[in-house]
Amino acid sequence: MAILSSQFSKALELIEPSADDRANAPEAHKAVRAALTSADDLKEWGLSPVLIGSYKRDVSIRRVNDVDVFCRMDSIDDDVAGDAVLDRFYTVLDAAFGTDADGTRRVKRQARSITIGFPEYDDLHVDAVPARKRADGYWEIPTRDGDWQATNPERQTALKTAMNDAFADDYVPLVKLIRQTRRTILGKRPGGLFAELALYDACVNNEVSKDNLTLAYVTALEAIADYLDSKVDWGTELPDHTMPGHTLSFRATDNQWETARDKFRAAATEAREAYAEEDSGKAAVRFRELLGKNGDDETVFPMPAGYNEDGTKRESSALVTPGSSKVPAGDRRFG
Repeated sequence: MAILSSQFSKALELIEPSADDRANAPEAHKAVRAALTSADDLKEWGLSPVLIGSYKRDVSIRRVNDVDVFCRMDSIDDDVAGDAVLDRFYTVLDAAFGTDADGTRRVKRQARSITIGFPEYDDLHVDAVPARKRADGYWEIPTRDGDWQATNPERQTALKTAMNDAFADDYVPLVKLIRQTRRTILGKRPGGLFAELALYDACVNNEVSKDNLTLAYVTALEAIADYLDSKVDWGTELPDHTMPGHTLSFRATDNQWETARDKFRAAATEAREAYAEEDSGKAAVRFRELLGKNGDDETVFPMPAGYNEDGTKRESSALVTPGSSKVPAGDRRFG
């Protein structure tokens, strides 16, 4: 079998957020947070923004394209509509960030958040998501029809930490490998959050191996492919482990779900065959195809020592030792 631990370690290095990502994301977050917390129009709602999302959970991969700011409102009245909240957030943020030098608006109103563009930070975006507290301790965010929907994103960070402990610190690297594979094999939807939460559910159900990171990667792809079979065939929804009794929903069309099913099944088969491969070079070629290139267009999975880029073994130079009965072929010229 091909475990290729060194190659997976190098791949993880190459999909880590870059130094620029790590510098830009917190700066953009701080700028948006400052604009929100200093706005007089929002003070009556008891605003207390916190960072959430993949960057907060340390499962982002290169490049970091967006940062999520969860805008907790502790004092907002129950009768304020989600549309009204988004309108006021937009007014505040548009006044703070305005337009780019070329006249392009930096602030856009989305269905349930306000997005602020930071072209100076390599086109990073910050999504400001208004949230109000529920009586049961969960939060609610605006829906597309102007109402409110329950959520509990801060709990996901705690669940991630506990699962990482259960996997002896291999869970976070595994999430990143799965996110990188999803980015390589799929289009925009279903997105990285789907892949992460489908993996989490598989881990809860003991469908992912803890023997080594490579086998964990293989079995994770198989478990996600199994779920997608059920999703497409029966409409099965993933449970929301942050809110028992609730299920998760993701934006994707029926065709996108079917494509995801086919792509993840093919990836799972490829990964299993790579793991079973006795030749390290051939196995590495398969894993390389699954993990693709990072956000800087670098191939992330390296070949093992002694192998060419196509997976064939390099010809080693023959050495002549004193007393050897065989010498390499030559042209018989001396001096």
